[in-house]
Amino acid sequence: MTERKPPGVSFESWVEKQIREAQERGEFDDLPGAGKPLPGRDRPVEEQWWLRDYLRREGLPSDALLPTPLQLRKEAERLPETVASLRSEEAVREAVSALNRRIVDWLRAGTGPRVHVAPVDADEIVAGWQAARTPPPAAPSAPEAEERPRRARWWRRRR
Repeated sequence: MTERKPPGVSFESWVEKQIREAQERGEFDDLPGAGKPLPGRDRPVEEQWWLRDYLRREGLPSDALLPTPLQLRKEAERLPETVASLRSEEAVREAVSALNRRIVDWLRAGTGPRVHVAPVDADEIVAGWQAARTPPPAAPSAPEAEERPRRARWWRRRR
């Protein structure tokens, strides 16, 4: 653990002293990446290349950078695709309820940019979910099959 900054010493000189002493002890020797070029130097100059790289490394979607109301709106737009894989109506209603709770919490907090975000209608989402899950109506049977007279079975022909 490093020592505390003594009173009367400027912060900058104290930090510089800490770095110099660590270099003398050899704590910066054999660090990973020593002698290698800095990553990203071959890329075109972007303002926030480091942020794109961080999102890629961490496996985060770029939506994570959006303000809360825009994240909630995007999540509400994607809700039908999200609930499509759920197995029961109760699970669908729970997913809608969880999103609505987060929307209401954001509306009550009143922070961030004022973007209109309305709670999602659970009945509408459930109706869409049920419509997507119902099997298509059975195709009508071929009319030729119904019009043909039934042939007598071989064991009944002998009468």
